[in-house]
Amino acid sequence: MAALTAPFSFSQGCETIGSSVRVVLPMKDYGQFNKQQLVCELEQLSALLEENSDEAKARLQSILDTAVEAIISIDECGLIEDFNPAAEKTFGYDRSEVAGKNVSILMPEPYHSQHDGYLDSFKKTGHAKIIGIGREVVGRRKNGDVFPMELSVSEVRTADRRFFCGFVRDISERKELEREILAISDRERTRIGQDLHDDLGQQLTGVEFMCQTLEQTLSAKGIGESAAVDEIGRLVRAAIAHTRRLARGLSPVILDPGGLIPALEELAEITSRQYGVQCVFHCPRGFPVDDEQAAGHLYRIAQEAIQNAMKHGKATEIKLSLTKTTERLALCIRDNGRGIPKRLPKNHGMGLRVMGYRAGLIGGSLAVQRLDDGGTTVLCTVHLKARSASYEI
Repeated sequence: MAALTAPFSFSQGCETIGSSVRVVLPMKDYGQFNKQQLVCELEQLSALLEENSDEAKARLQSILDTAVEAIISIDECGLIEDFNPAAEKTFGYDRSEVAGKNVSILMPEPYHSQHDGYLDSFKKTGHAKIIGIGREVVGRRKNGDVFPMELSVSEVRTADRRFFCGFVRDISERKELEREILAISDRERTRIGQDLHDDLGQQLTGVEFMCQTLEQTLSAKGIGESAAVDEIGRLVRAAIAHTRRLARGLSPVILDPGGLIPALEELAEITSRQYGVQCVFHCPRGFPVDDEQAAGHLYRIAQEAIQNAMKHGKATEIKLSLTKTTERLALCIRDNGRGIPKRLPKNHGMGLRVMGYRAGLIGGSLAVQRLDDGGTTVLCTVHLKARSASYEI
């Protein structure tokens, strides 16, 4: 895509140039276009660009100048050709500073070093991993700051060449909002858990003590109702135990570096005992999870997946596993229930969304899959070296 620096004026209708008349393309408010509309417009313009149409160039320049999305075009070698004003604002570079440079300048390591390999692999195999799909990645600003962003890539072909257009949206504010929402949710969980333990739990303990005292008094007087009072006390003790389990599940998971594995073991044990399902946890070998935030979110993902398996899937067997390699940490929850529907309803609840948010906050990805033989697999993968999705196109 050739760089466009000359100003253009726009109108709609016909323009007379000497004795000839040419059609002037109608202008559009590209600042209001979404990503899909911009991609469609670029594809329509590609044919006109082959004819070296001034109108097409003008429309293209309008797209670049007014789009709220950061738009970056690169050639097949990964060199930046166009860098619109929104991209300048997002990354902090002037167009003149990046034109002709490798697009990897906008990426932190390890993607900075790996991007040319991604391009070479795509050109050799033709297998696209991000083109037309989009994903969340991280970018690097001129000042070195790394930030989360949404990236989608469109491949544009003309008669003699092809280039790639990347559409970027800074999602730093959205990610911060997600963190705040989850923090509020966790604080509310904590408050409810503490109220259950400190208030309701203590009151039930007082009732149990009064039952014991009353049962002893009635027994000493030989009154037959003492057995009924004893049964009431037994039911109160069961309610106390249940309240404590609820409080433990709602309260935050305070984990030391080696605490995630025992916490998941306890979660499986409590699930089996409390709900009467077979829930087992498997971890090939013990290892520390140094990031307390990551450990806490992984625990909550496991907790939510188990609840979904029992509530919606009606599962009777649930298997949890935690594995670690040098590059990634993987938490898998598999059940034998009905399986997640092939098509989720529009209002399918917050559970899946919250699990996805939690995975994203720790730089991970969440995959939910319906199994052919029934049941569902939930897999959360966290890349340890660099917590972000790949730029592989």
